[in-house]
Amino acid sequence: MIHKEHHRSHRAGWLRAAVLGANDGIVSTSSLILGVAAANTAQSDIMLAGVAGLVAGAMSMAAGEYVSVSSQADTEHADLDIERKALAEHYDFEQQELAAIYEARGVAPEVASLVSEQLMQHDALGAHARDEIGITDISQARPLQAALSSAATFTFGALLPLLVAWWAPPSQLIVLVAVCSLFFLAFLGAVAARVGGAPIIKAAVRVMFWGALAMALTSAIGRVFGVVA
Repeated sequence: MIHKEHHRSHRAGWLRAAVLGANDGIVSTSSLILGVAAANTAQSDIMLAGVAGLVAGAMSMAAGEYVSVSSQADTEHADLDIERKALAEHYDFEQQELAAIYEARGVAPEVASLVSEQLMQHDALGAHARDEIGITDISQARPLQAALSSAATFTFGALLPLLVAWWAPPSQLIVLVAVCSLFFLAFLGAVAARVGGAPIIKAAVRVMFWGALAMALTSAIGRVFGVVA
């Protein structure tokens, strides 16, 4: 019998960026639409504000993710350079250090020494990157992937309330955008939880709560500071 486990950790990088982008797209655009609509603004102006928010938000997400993840990548590269230099200058000490790590995890000293020796013969830098620094192929920073995922999913998320605002009658625009956006958020939370192996109900409720709070606050500001067109 073959036993195979299906882990989801390899999805963490792009899934985080994708969920963050889509969630921000829905929340920020629906909140912007509701805030402008609450100020008794014409539907054409509401759509203009929504489109501007979509473009600005997508670019902001891409730039923010790229800069943030690039900083993580720079730190990883700096740590690897330090480790590469240490291996070139103090190979035996680095092997002992690796063996000590395995001993601390419960491996017998003689076995830990043998394992560290064999791993370093195969890939010394990779062994230290993984077991000393904690850098793996799964967790390694990928700035471009994060930026593109965030921008694309933000655009997709922002289009949903924007299309509802374009389709809805002016008298029902606020209600329809709010209700549909909460539905979109719940669906997004459920899908993300399903892909990531997390509890579906908990994830859906979490994104709905924060989305509803953002929309309520923005709508209140629109009503307080808005003017009658």
